[in-house]
Amino acid sequence: MALSDADVQKQIKHMMAFIEQEANEKAEEIDAKAEEEFNIEKGRLVQTQRLKIMEYYEKKEKQIEQQKKIQMSNLMNQARLKVLKARDDMICDLLNEARLRLSKVATDPVRYSGLMDGLLLQGLYQLLECKVTIRCRKQDMQMVQASIQKNIPIYKDAVKNTLEVRIDQDHHLSPDISGGIEIYNGDGKIKVSNTLDSRLDLMAQQMQPEIRVALFGANQNRKFLD
Repeated sequence: MALSDADVQKQIKHMMAFIEQEANEKAEEIDAKAEEEFNIEKGRLVQTQRLKIMEYYEKKEKQIEQQKKIQMSNLMNQARLKVLKARDDMICDLLNEARLRLSKVATDPVRYSGLMDGLLLQGLYQLLECKVTIRCRKQDMQMVQASIQKNIPIYKDAVKNTLEVRIDQDHHLSPDISGGIEIYNGDGKIKVSNTLDSRLDLMAQQMQPEIRVALFGANQNRKFLD
């Protein structure tokens, strides 16, 4: 049975509609798959960049924390050094005040004369030489001469030995010191410094731990005591 032109056209339209439908479905399938792959790739890229950003800021945070620790340590060290300097300055001021008071000892003839006797005898006992030379301030020469005459018999009686004492007439101790004497052996190679200033410095050095404890209290971090 022959088909009419109308039937042929109808079948052609039907086939075209079917083909078009399949093409549309295929296109939709391709679009859906492409969008899915796009979303997956986008999610992967976003996650990768997110991890990179988190890692970057975590690293920055650690650097900032480390810098804060370093700055805190530096500030604590600076504060500690300032405290130590303030303490040293206080001790220095204390010694300067003691030196100022010590300079007034020589203004009391009776007290200074007794002190001179002790300084002279101590120096002689330290040297234990037959010949010694003494240097003093120019203004103390008369007092030193009197002390020598007074104490040579005491020294000889104690050590059972002769003694020749000479006052250095050409070289005097500075008038700026508080007082006292320097004693040299015969060839001048050994010296005993018994000036008031040197005695103060020696006592300050020996007593500095006690001075620090008296002023600032015991150091809690100190494990050993000399």
